[in-house]
Amino acid sequence: MTWLPVALNVAGLVVLIVVLYWLKGRGFSFSSRVFAGLGLGVIYGLILHTAYQAQPGVIPASVEWFNLVGTGYVKLLQMVTIPLVFVAIVSAFTRMELADNPGRLALTVVAILVATTAIAAVLGIGSVGLFGLDASQFHQGEAEAQRIQQLEQTFGELQQMSAPERLLELLPANPFLDFTGQRRTSTIAVVIFAAFVGSACLGLRRRDPQAAETFAGMVRALEGVVMGMVRQVIRLTPYGILAIMARVAATSDYAAIWQLGKFVVASYAALVAMFLLHLLFLGAAGLSPAAYVRKALPVLAFAFSSRSSAATLPLNVRTQVEELGVPQGIANLAGSLGLSIGQNGCAGVYPAMLAVMAAPLAGIDPWTPGFLLSVVGVVAISSFGVAGVGGGATFASLLVLSMLNLPVGLAGLLISVEPLIDMGRTALNVSGAMTAGILTSRLAGRLDVDVYRGHRLAGPGTGTGADAGVQVGA
Repeated sequence: MTWLPVALNVAGLVVLIVVLYWLKGRGFSFSSRVFAGLGLGVIYGLILHTAYQAQPGVIPASVEWFNLVGTGYVKLLQMVTIPLVFVAIVSAFTRMELADNPGRLALTVVAILVATTAIAAVLGIGSVGLFGLDASQFHQGEAEAQRIQQLEQTFGELQQMSAPERLLELLPANPFLDFTGQRRTSTIAVVIFAAFVGSACLGLRRRDPQAAETFAGMVRALEGVVMGMVRQVIRLTPYGILAIMARVAATSDYAAIWQLGKFVVASYAALVAMFLLHLLFLGAAGLSPAAYVRKALPVLAFAFSSRSSAATLPLNVRTQVEELGVPQGIANLAGSLGLSIGQNGCAGVYPAMLAVMAAPLAGIDPWTPGFLLSVVGVVAISSFGVAGVGGGATFASLLVLSMLNLPVGLAGLLISVEPLIDMGRTALNVSGAMTAGILTSRLAGRLDVDVYRGHRLAGPGTGTGADAGVQVGA
């Protein structure tokens, strides 16, 4: 029977949760407790993985209970994502934050996201060459064969949609459907719908100022409620990360990771190089890369562990506004658009690496300038509409490989290391979105540099000073 070891494993997780809560009472900062949760989760997961190798049924049964904390936390974040996007963008219009050229601000965000994705593709290509990777190094097992079959079915569905049709998918034909998050592009569709509502409010302000002010008051009240929900959920971050990392460390296939270690290392080399470029861009804009790293690390840690840019959105927006001095409207544009456009990791590095590795299978020399330019261009174009959840990189890779007439099966050969690489890709996606928000604010002259360089932005219930993060993220 496995109930006793499962009960002990769950009790161990509960003890670690109590430890994190004790750290809160001892005055440890929110960021410190986030990284404590990450480290304790990894260590506990590795212990479980080692202890129960002879009892394979124990870990899956234990993980089901761990998911009450880990997956439950992610679901709560996803619960507030769509309301946050809609209310915050409409509120930005009513406060006149986006009244001045909202289209230009959105285009600037998109341009930065797409440009950095193209650069990420170049780094992915360079990593393939540096480590000498090609598709012949990967072997097909039973799980890989099943995955390839699934990808070929999805590939057939993608072939039926032209590029203009995929762009049309971004528009909210039925905004109420998109509020349910049922489409890959639901978040972007909600952003577009919110922009229409906000611009209509600006028109109402000119025709009937009293009615517009009444509407603005309702939006501000609703925003206060939604932000209260966001703060309540964010307080659970250390515990959510603990459970998620314990699950990941306990269930990872380390033998497969060892066999494909060269590809894993090459992937992370490109991801780290692109993150360093983010810091370089901030430095070129006259901003401290060290301040960005210090304030963004808790957000990136959660993105890394959850593998979901969408679930990270509330943390992303809150950090941009309260820690990095980005206006609320621009933060929501950058965070929301970054969910489905220009993801540096999932839509940039990864598809470019696969395209170069798959080219020899199609009889193409991957190192000719013409092919490399086509890869970068296709990666940039196809980065529109990538879902901000786990699996988005596979979708982006299918788009790129199909547009270049390359075999799509390569994506299925990497299924065993996909979760490990996806963690780094998601963190880079979120960093790209945050960087786009900061740079857009800087270019528009609307970045609060004092907040960026100093402490958190004071606000209702947030507290001030160096430990203000404890107030909101407690």
